[in-house]
Amino acid sequence: MTSKALIPLASASALALAAMLAPATAAAQALNARTAQTDLPLEGPRASMQIEHVTLAISVFPDRRVIAGEGEYRIEVSDALEQLQFDLDPRYTVSRVTVGGTALPAGSISNPDGLLTLQLLRRTRAGETLDVSIAYSGSPHVARNAPWDGGIVWSQSGGQPWIATAFQGEGCDMLWPCIDNSLHRMDSIDTRFTVPTGLTATGNGRLVDTTDNGDGTTTFHWTARDPSNYGIVLQIGPYELTEQLYESRFGNTIPIQFWHLPQSKGGARQLVTEMADYLDFFESTIGPYPFADEKAGVVETPHLGMEHQTINAYGNRFRPDPLGYDWLLAHEFAHEWFANQLTHASIDHMWLHEGIGTWMQPLYLGWANGEMYYHADMWSKRQGIASRVPLVSLGETLPDYNDTASGWGSDIYNKGAWVMHTLRYVVGEDELFPALTELTYGTDNPQPGNFDVISRTTDDFRAILERRTGRELDWFFDAYFYQGPLPRLIEERSADAITLRWETPSQMAFEMPLEVIVDGEARVVPMTGGEGSIALPTPNSIVQIDPRNQILMYNAAIDGRAGF
Repeated sequence: MTSKALIPLASASALALAAMLAPATAAAQALNARTAQTDLPLEGPRASMQIEHVTLAISVFPDRRVIAGEGEYRIEVSDALEQLQFDLDPRYTVSRVTVGGTALPAGSISNPDGLLTLQLLRRTRAGETLDVSIAYSGSPHVARNAPWDGGIVWSQSGGQPWIATAFQGEGCDMLWPCIDNSLHRMDSIDTRFTVPTGLTATGNGRLVDTTDNGDGTTTFHWTARDPSNYGIVLQIGPYELTEQLYESRFGNTIPIQFWHLPQSKGGARQLVTEMADYLDFFESTIGPYPFADEKAGVVETPHLGMEHQTINAYGNRFRPDPLGYDWLLAHEFAHEWFANQLTHASIDHMWLHEGIGTWMQPLYLGWANGEMYYHADMWSKRQGIASRVPLVSLGETLPDYNDTASGWGSDIYNKGAWVMHTLRYVVGEDELFPALTELTYGTDNPQPGNFDVISRTTDDFRAILERRTGRELDWFFDAYFYQGPLPRLIEERSADAITLRWETPSQMAFEMPLEVIVDGEARVVPMTGGEGSIALPTPNSIVQIDPRNQILMYNAAIDGRAGF
């Protein structure tokens, strides 16, 4: 990737003036319908715009709960365009836009519904690069229940402002003018966060410098490559820093940095040590930490957590899980691989982030403490599976993440993890883990610096597995991802045999082989065409089917008696 020169931004005093003029009551407005959605289709000018670099300056005024921002964009257009379009919450007032240094007249700027449209003074050429500046200000939408129902959180610690944002489900347009779609990744971003002196503003990537502006404010300048859009956040507080260096098995050194409240120093030291253990697990199991040239970062927040690239939000209050680790920190850190390095091509494939990331937790426990810990955590997750709707909707209306009736918002975690558990049984570890590495990096031999971020779908995962194993797995993927109900095993026993049959709503035969133990002797029933049988030595033979609980299937004790 080529480096992008920085473009000068408006002065802090100009941003302060804009904030003074912004309506402080905007936070009380209902969230705009378009802004509440993320991953809306890339169409119109948004489909032809690639943000190569943005320098985003945001001044934060906690006393008024207002921000003032200015984004300086370098944009390459693939088609001749008469308009540019960005996603931006219409609660913000756009005060100035320039293109190529020339200001657009007010009548050329409109944003009635969250699709900020800029009417250009001339038609662009295909392949042209444009320098665009957008100044805006206002009160961000206040989160109702962060991180699940997102927005900004205005809190306090020790009488000082403690601020965080989280908007995975709603997208980047809640904070800044962006292209709110998972497929759109910028090459790089510089963020300059200006806050009252005495506070620290953390950010993605590396800290470039800190500037005392001499007016009671301080600016923190961060720079990051390949950022995820929703991972650009405000995380501000009276922070202290605990850090250590991690010597990677790949020969590089990774800074582990934890920004925490002053009273949390002991817990932060413990979790920094724990993070070094997570790094060792992930690098030995999946591959190199993707952002080693920047940092492995965490910041204490007033909400539970979120996977903001290289600066994960942590709000678990340093409470260890009964299994002996901090589950929240482990889960969010997994997202550096499964969300930030590997990004779903659309939110419809969100299980790639959450399901694989969730499976990493019991895998880590087994790696660190033994198989009993793995199975204990997997059993706990099995009890949380609803399986009422498909994990992947294939173009149908996506269930609401917070809709408990559908269960999709929890299934992408628990069912996704159990599908991975079952896939481990079906294809074996020797095939599954190299396939995961290829899925994540685009190569099965990743080394620091030889891979880029990558977007994936569920079918991409299937194609990689089928190529590596030489086996067709469409029956597996259809049953687990594109159908709601779990496969059921129907058993019929006679004096000398057991007949077995799989039932699923899928049109494809579910050919899941079954491990069976008969009178202490293990054998495998192939289940060709979804059916099989096994002879019994005696009418009183003791039979265990799937004795190691490797297959995700209907369980009447957990799943009730509802039919397909």
